[in-house]
Amino acid sequence: MSQGPPHPGDVPGTPTPRRCSGDPQTPELSRGPPHPGDVPGTRRPRSCPGDPHTPELSRGPPDPKISLWTPRLRSITVDRLASTVCVTSALSPDPGPIAVATAASRWCCDVMNLMKDSAEPENATTRNLHHLSSNSSPPLLHLLSTSSPPPPPLLRLVGLSRMDYRGTVRPFVNFNPKSDAEFLYKAMKGIGTDEDAVLMLLTARSNGQRQEIKEAYKKSYKKDLVSHLKSELDGLFESLIVALMTPPVLYDASLLNKALKGAGTNDEVLIEVLASRSPERLKEVIKTYKKEFGGKLEKDIMSDTSGHYEKLLLVLLQGNREEGVNEGKIEKDAKDLFEAGASKVGTDEEVFISILGKRSHEHLRLVFAAYKKLAGTDIEESIKSETTGNLENLMVAIVKCVRSVPAYFAEALYGSMRRAGTDDGTLIRVMVSRSEVDMLDIREVFCQTYKVSLYNTIQEDTKGDYGKALLYLCGGNDRAGDF
Repeated sequence: MSQGPPHPGDVPGTPTPRRCSGDPQTPELSRGPPHPGDVPGTRRPRSCPGDPHTPELSRGPPDPKISLWTPRLRSITVDRLASTVCVTSALSPDPGPIAVATAASRWCCDVMNLMKDSAEPENATTRNLHHLSSNSSPPLLHLLSTSSPPPPPLLRLVGLSRMDYRGTVRPFVNFNPKSDAEFLYKAMKGIGTDEDAVLMLLTARSNGQRQEIKEAYKKSYKKDLVSHLKSELDGLFESLIVALMTPPVLYDASLLNKALKGAGTNDEVLIEVLASRSPERLKEVIKTYKKEFGGKLEKDIMSDTSGHYEKLLLVLLQGNREEGVNEGKIEKDAKDLFEAGASKVGTDEEVFISILGKRSHEHLRLVFAAYKKLAGTDIEESIKSETTGNLENLMVAIVKCVRSVPAYFAEALYGSMRRAGTDDGTLIRVMVSRSEVDMLDIREVFCQTYKVSLYNTIQEDTKGDYGKALLYLCGGNDRAGDF
């Protein structure tokens, strides 16, 4: 077939990819018989075979564990779009709108072609993909934000940097809360529930957008969306979806309330929340806790804990950390910590509580480096040798979060799955609370530290709709060589 005239996005000396139907530079292609995944009233782009920039894809049947619109598919399509942008960038450092439109058009070709090659008849998954992709132009920014760290050329094209993409869940670009509410209503209407529809939509919306969907659902159907979801779902999948539907500050307050009001105290949750959240966030949590549960968080902590452990928890809760670095206190703080523990018999816990609970993270990192020079060992090792129990666990958690919050959560996730039985409470808690914050960083640390991707680890340890939803929140697979 004639390739048509040269396209402005082509690079001289490279094979020219086939054009997509509707490209003004290309003669119209035969469309062939309709595909079951086509949406009536829309035109389906054809495949783009022979493109040297497109990796060969497996033509085997889809993985039964994962829906069609998987993080891997997102990653493949992002890579495909990035390669097209690289081609246009080779001709000009500032590609114009034609080049961008061409890249987006070819992206559409690949997505639809992958759907066609999946060998699946029309089902909920393909219908959901059409809905999530919207009926207009491809939601480029949303796609980038829910896949692997976007390639630099593409980031430059849209005027963003890697630092803008630390969460795997971002606000959906073509967001329509009323349409999403209707979509969820239909998924739960009648006998049985389309769990794929529920998980695919809710994991592709930011928490703020989920709150708008709740409002639209209540207005349109006179029902509470969360209550309806609870009545239709069950088990771990229900717990995960309900957590996703909870506003972040309320979610933290609820975690603390359950940790304090249940049978016994869940110190693991207390430590995780108070050690990892910012002072500003904790102040919001205190207000929300009082509003939702009718009591003071500080008072509830005091009634369930004691001693130096209680005191350090309260210091963290008050959120009175100093700002910046005090150069004059670095060496003094390191010396005070050394003299309060490793250099004498017994431990002066008050010194540890004051320094660990009140200095800024930036300041503490410098103190820890000075401490190692002075004591010849890391501060964590000294804490472990000088304290025990919950106080030790809390102090070590603070130190780990000071060093790296993503590393702290990567360790928590690894521990939740690499044991006899999965700790689903920790797994849900971390995946939900960090999906819009720093999940990309957590994935990177996880892969570098444990030489296995977080995605594969979740895939091996979970199953069903629960596992699928977690994989969507994870956002993509990684290899150690990627970083």
